Amino acid sequence: KPMGKENDKVVVLDFWASPYCMRTKIALREKGVEFETQEEDLWNKSELLLKSNPVHKKVPVLIHEDKPISESLIQVQYIDETWTDAASFLPSDPYQRSHAKFWADFADKTISFDSGKKIWGNKKGEEQEKGKKEYLESLKVLEAELGDKTYFGGETFGYVDIALVPFYSWFYALEKCGDFSFEAECPKIVAWGKRCVVGRGSVADTLPESEKVYQQVLKLRQIFGVE
Repeated sequence: KPMGKENDKVVVLDFWASPYCMRTKIALREKGVEFETQEEDLWNKSELLLKSNPVHKKVPVLIHEDKPISESLIQVQYIDETWTDAASFLPSDPYQRSHAKFWADFADKTISFDSGKKIWGNKKGEEQEKGKKEYLESLKVLEAELGDKTYFGGETFGYVDIALVPFYSWFYALEKCGDFSFEAECPKIVAWGKRCVVGRGSVADTLPESEKVYQQVLKLRQIFGVE
């Protein structure tokens, strides 16, 4: 297995409010990897970003020893395979591994920037109601998978948790825009989100304050002409 050397330079091309960037930073912190972030202006992307991720031109980009890696879940897997001194994010059993990958993929496809935008990016009305319904239905499927476990991987904070927990920092903004309560709809997911913040320094150090995210969403609503 490739081993990460302690003096390897690691840079994350970052945007503070992006849940996808949060995944990568949580994974690095879980592994105890020192890294720098370069904050990107998403309306005026840096040459480094355009050069490092020419296909999607999106953050996050993980740059390790001048080699760029794109797509957050691929980055999380890369981090897991490179820095092997700390516990793996995925179980060693192939079936359990595929199970975790399935749920991370499900979370990635259903609880996303785009699915959240159907709530904050619409005025009150039919479209927003549809967005809320879809978001909550997906979250309830994830809640059923979580059940009474501490984390999605049981007692171990792992791959599915890393994939999903960044979106917890957007819950407040979605509630404010959509006029509903995650606590009322998905209490076990909310309790899990709180557990991750309290129990994992990696999460506490990465997730921005909910109010700050809400202010960012209000700016986005203005940009997209929702207000």
